[in-house]
Amino acid sequence: MFELGQSADFDHTLESIGRLPSDLFAETCQQVLIHLQGRIPAVDSANICDRLQNAGIRLDLAALEKIIHMVLFIFRTAAKNNLSSEQLVTELSERSSKWSKQFLQVIHKLWNEQGKLVLVHQDTKAMINVGKLVDLQWRLGMAVSSDTCRSLNYPYVSMTLKVADSAGQLSIKSFEMTIPQFQNFFRQFKEMAAVLETV
Repeated sequence: MFELGQSADFDHTLESIGRLPSDLFAETCQQVLIHLQGRIPAVDSANICDRLQNAGIRLDLAALEKIIHMVLFIFRTAAKNNLSSEQLVTELSERSSKWSKQFLQVIHKLWNEQGKLVLVHQDTKAMINVGKLVDLQWRLGMAVSSDTCRSLNYPYVSMTLKVADSAGQLSIKSFEMTIPQFQNFFRQFKEMAAVLETV
């Protein structure tokens, strides 16, 4: 049931998990479950990585993201197949003998407590599969010169969007607009807000 890609990748990720203290692994799993319940738009891997490094655990961001992807996959598969916590732990144990008993207990406990909430949200989420806007920042700037023009004196608006995609990964999108483009953008947002108020 759990097809987690190439065995070497799976084993390497399990080794990375084994380097975590059980409380930080539990916290990571908890963040994944909160995301799968729809209570947060994405798992903030950079924040978790900082917490690990502050605790003295040397694990790079790429390795942590693999752990998060594996835990997301495990819990999504458990939800998709409506597995009990016992069935989930049995499946994982059969997939690899490298799982420590301590980490399997963490997964068992958390899935037993929160699995039903994930199931409810995953059923709802299956109907709508879009990303979420997490944060929007803007600033007004003035371009004063360029390589081809000595005196521009042209205002612009710089936008930065933080978006959580449907897989739960955060990405940052940045772009610039002229003042008329920004005014049009603002007008469209006002129209959307007015329509949403009627719903």
